[in-house]
Amino acid sequence: MEYCTFTEPQGGFSYEEQLAFALATERAGFDGFFRSDHFMRMGPGDPLPGPTDAWTTLAGLARETTRIRLGTLVSSATHRLPAVLAIQVAQVDEMSGGRIELGLGTGWFDAEHRAYGIPFPAKRFGMFEEQLAIVTGLWSTPIGETFDFAGQHYTLTGAPALPKPRQARVPIIVGGNGPHRTPEIAARYATEFNIGFRPEPDIAAAFARVRAACERIDRDPATLKLSVALPTIAAPDEQTLRRRAEATGRSLEQFRNDTNVCGDADEVIAKVGRLIALGAQRVYFQTVDMRDLDQTAYLGDEVLPRLPR
Repeated sequence: MEYCTFTEPQGGFSYEEQLAFALATERAGFDGFFRSDHFMRMGPGDPLPGPTDAWTTLAGLARETTRIRLGTLVSSATHRLPAVLAIQVAQVDEMSGGRIELGLGTGWFDAEHRAYGIPFPAKRFGMFEEQLAIVTGLWSTPIGETFDFAGQHYTLTGAPALPKPRQARVPIIVGGNGPHRTPEIAARYATEFNIGFRPEPDIAAAFARVRAACERIDRDPATLKLSVALPTIAAPDEQTLRRRAEATGRSLEQFRNDTNVCGDADEVIAKVGRLIALGAQRVYFQTVDMRDLDQTAYLGDEVLPRLPR
């Protein structure tokens, strides 16, 4: 089992605050730090200091952390050309000493696309699948050979397919609750399938779909890591839980539901145990307030030592 933190910096967090949180993640004993890839906050609130670019941020963190895995959950296929993304991820993997993971998705937040003039086609699965084919194709092309690709959305001719990542294979995370194309794409390209923000029956159903998709293409389902990402607040007492819930813009009663991770160490451990029973091999604890480093320390001191590895 692996345990990671997951953050959404577009909510108003600087690079320095993300660095402090990543270092706290490493000190607490987590296996990784993952962040979203958005350029605009969702909903009302203070817009300052403004967005930070996911891969620029991860490049900085690659040089300032030493152990934790680093990645996106998830980058949007609409934000970057696939060959440029392949170069960016390979370079940051080199900078990290081989600790990078690439989460990639179709993209969904149309408002940020309009705000920044980023094209947002109505149908994006074809573009998303071609991006995965190109990124993995560039990385797997032998040194000295070139890579060509002719698709509906992208064409590459004589690409040098350099640089190569430090890792022999950068982990690729594909996720979502889609019933058909998402499991098929994950089975074909991903090393990890992630389902987020869903109650336990939905998680079980999504895991079953992606395992079946693996079997249809003769891939051993055991070769695909299964993971869950859920909003999290944890504290030893009700007063602190209530304060942390309010920092997310919700009351404790609203936050404490059948989806989220919420409660003291015993409650968090029980929730994780149920996720493991469903098949999860990695859990992402999504914390909204990155400035609350005490919560990260609480998870590291009181929860992680009692969880299975």
